[in-house]
Amino acid sequence: MRLLNPKVRTGQGSTRLSREEFQRRWKERFYDPAFAAETESIDRLAEIAWQAYEDHRKSPRTRKAGPEFADPEYELALEWLEARQQIFAAQKQHEDPKSPSRILLICGSPRTDETCPSEMSKSFRIAKTARTVMEAQLGFQIDLLDLSNLAAEYGRVIYPCKACVSTAMPLCHWPCSCYPNHYLGQSQDWMNEIYPRWVAAHGVMIVCPVHWYHSPSVLKLMMDRLVCADGGNPDPTTTHGKTPEEAKAIELKGWDYPKHLKGRMFSVIVHGDAVGAERVCGALHDWLMDLELVPAGATALLDRYIGYYEPYATSHEALDKDDAFMEEAKNAARTLLEAVNEMRRGRREPGRELPVSRKK
Repeated sequence: MRLLNPKVRTGQGSTRLSREEFQRRWKERFYDPAFAAETESIDRLAEIAWQAYEDHRKSPRTRKAGPEFADPEYELALEWLEARQQIFAAQKQHEDPKSPSRILLICGSPRTDETCPSEMSKSFRIAKTARTVMEAQLGFQIDLLDLSNLAAEYGRVIYPCKACVSTAMPLCHWPCSCYPNHYLGQSQDWMNEIYPRWVAAHGVMIVCPVHWYHSPSVLKLMMDRLVCADGGNPDPTTTHGKTPEEAKAIELKGWDYPKHLKGRMFSVIVHGDAVGAERVCGALHDWLMDLELVPAGATALLDRYIGYYEPYATSHEALDKDDAFMEEAKNAARTLLEAVNEMRRGRREPGRELPVSRKK
């Protein structure tokens, strides 16, 4: 039997900083001695930043939601509204039968020759091979999302999911409204650009290595922030921002857990050097299935070992010699293209129209 008014549990402790500690941390970004000539200016800006922190100014620029929302008078962040409009435009593009088929090709490795590793990742090489196969097919546009940019590109960041879902599903907004949070300095979140790229896609291919039996951290950050695509609330005014009591009441009244990325085809390629490839490939497959994406086919799912138990130093040479693996990667790309073509011609999975007994 469900509780009608479940209690919101609090008391984890405060993370509030003193003015001195806040400003000390804020000024650390100006560690370079080149900033010393602007110390007075930095001090003035630090005071402005402190006031924003003190006042909890998460979204300093807002406007009234308007008639398309449940509460037209509620103030919504301009940044969230802009992300929402980009998602609408991407969905319109996705649904246009005259538009080219789009593949979102994701390189899920943090390695890049532009930072400390000083060498590109094998995942990037595999993704480039898949891209070459895909681009040779007429009628397809390939969008390469290289998550190594999180480690190499200035200002690129994906902040962690705060797990609003676990309080109540309607508290998790689509797209995510947790970021940016300006008074905490959590700006430049990449996800507002990434959400429309997923929405516009007809097919998704993920290529990644194994990191300690799991997906690499750059990939997992994006995965966690896509939880809002799996039942997220498209109207933050129904919860008046992040009001947990309202969100709990809405979910208990009856929530349909909308699948915002449903029906897109997918392929997964995972490579390892000793252990874990099967586990990671299986976990990614299950995650995408939970989002109600559709597996393109058996040959579109690939878990293999490159240079099995050989030195890391020669792993690229091992990939050079593994012609069978690279041909399998090409076949995964070909299978995804074929599945997208079939999907756009009207193919539907058996059982697609059956009622869902467990929506969560």
